[in-house]
Amino acid sequence: MCGIVGAVAQRDIAEILVEGLRRLEYRGYDSAGVAIVDADCNLERVRRLGKVQELADAIETKHVHGGTGIAHTRWATHGEPSEANAHPHISGDIAVVHNGIIENYEVLREELRARGYVFESQTDTEVIAHLVEWERRTSETLLEAVQKTAKQLEGAYGTVVVDRKDPERLIVARSGSPIVIGLGVGENFLASDQLALLNVTRRFIYLEEGDVAEITRRDVNIFDLNGAKVEREVTESNAEHDAGEKGKYRHFMQKEIFEQPTALVKTIEGRVTKDSVITDSIGLHATEILNKVEHVQLIACGTSYNSAMASRYWFESIAGVSCDVEIASEFRYRKFVTRPNSLLITLSQSGETADTLAALRLAKEKGYMSAMTICNVAGSSLVRESDFAFMTRAGTEIGVASTKAFTTQLAALLMLVVALGKQKGTVDKALEAEIVGEIHKLPKQIEAALNSEKEIEVLAEDFADKHHTLFLGRGEYYPIALEAALKLKEISYIHAEAYAAGELKHGPLALIDADMPVVVVAPSNDLLEKLKSNIEEVRARGGLLYVFADEGAGFVSDETMKVITLPHVSEITAPIFYTVPMQLLAYHVALIKGTDVDQPRNLAKAVTVE
Repeated sequence: MCGIVGAVAQRDIAEILVEGLRRLEYRGYDSAGVAIVDADCNLERVRRLGKVQELADAIETKHVHGGTGIAHTRWATHGEPSEANAHPHISGDIAVVHNGIIENYEVLREELRARGYVFESQTDTEVIAHLVEWERRTSETLLEAVQKTAKQLEGAYGTVVVDRKDPERLIVARSGSPIVIGLGVGENFLASDQLALLNVTRRFIYLEEGDVAEITRRDVNIFDLNGAKVEREVTESNAEHDAGEKGKYRHFMQKEIFEQPTALVKTIEGRVTKDSVITDSIGLHATEILNKVEHVQLIACGTSYNSAMASRYWFESIAGVSCDVEIASEFRYRKFVTRPNSLLITLSQSGETADTLAALRLAKEKGYMSAMTICNVAGSSLVRESDFAFMTRAGTEIGVASTKAFTTQLAALLMLVVALGKQKGTVDKALEAEIVGEIHKLPKQIEAALNSEKEIEVLAEDFADKHHTLFLGRGEYYPIALEAALKLKEISYIHAEAYAAGELKHGPLALIDADMPVVVVAPSNDLLEKLKSNIEEVRARGGLLYVFADEGAGFVSDETMKVITLPHVSEITAPIFYTVPMQLLAYHVALIKGTDVDQPRNLAKAVTVE
């Protein structure tokens, strides 16, 4: 979603703010802006529609400078993309940037209009600026004014305030939207993501729910929801220095697809021996908790939901534990029955997905035995608020369309399934050794899958003029088909659907013709013959088939079917393996279509609003 950067320093910070925004471009945005105060209390605001470079050029032209400032990239929620709706918003001497949604903004706006305030934008954020300006009139400090304002706001927000008359401090408030403070020497920073600040600091403080912080060049003072001064842990980041660079790759998505073998090594490392899963590596008290589990409830959104769907087959067939999977935005708004000794597992790349986080908080009130998260971002809200966390260690993922987060989530889930099965007595030493052996092979197998890129690049040309695509899979490959369809629609804008192949005859066959490519995930397993029957149903109706098949599956290309032959992998890890060719297909179709691969229209990386 939106990105925030702020700084208080003795040096000129304009370039630091702009560079921070560039590092947050992966989150998706439609406009960008800065507000900078100099030592003489002059406040300069610059806003531009479009890319951060447009803003950078304008700042250079206007010679904007100063040591205290805030910056923002906006992804429209209230009001169309425009310079007037771009952040920062100003009221008198106050400038504000904000991530999230203020749910009671209409009521507040009417109250502020009655006080004489004039609104210049369509945004909910402008309400915050006017409220702070109003409260500042009767408050001794800017901190007090922001604390009073925060108590009136309903919804999710991460907001930063600067006062032209008080140019040596920033006030930040966090409720629902993440904010991290970066610690320097004689200077301090803040951002919505630590990635924005890695070029200036490696030391961070993560604000917790309800925190309000006062940041100056030399001090950081944090106050909790009740106004009491608190200390928050300082963490040292070991994130990759080059995470924000594409290197030899054309796009971040392509880079992240090819980083998957390395990412999987990091996910596996220290969690398994030669032939066993180290249960204690999964999280604090994991062994004790898994012993008691009688049911697993998985909660996620988007790509993470698809990985959860795939793992359900493992939880039930390998661990022998019943498993339900639900979309977080549905789970949190329905009445449900909590099963006895149920383990809640949330999945999220960012750890800040609003619906998933809200579902976790709701589940805590509903008697779940324990809550764990499988996540890629240490220090994120899901990690901090769960009982224990299993980190995927995929490294920074910048492309909006998730790739390595998905495969590393699946690897983490498979290790968790084995650990759970051991504790429940459904996974013996022989089966554990077999599965762990296959997990060790995964990075090399993914490298082999990546070797099919040239063939898939040629295949992608067939999709250039298509408007619809159907993906088919059976069993645990149905969720892989779901993920393949999601990737294609996200970055190529081709309408794509996924179906369990056995459901063809119950409706989707009506869509089959020569203009509807049908992509089939076809490993060699017990359902292969049934899948072949489904393929014949498509062929008989004039459909054009693209079959990604195991080398031993017996498929041969002809005028109605193109077969992409892949090396044989174990049935246990094959769902992870078959994901990679699907990612490559989506990527190369998007290249041909000429879309914005890393920042698809209307989408954002970290969905921190409902």
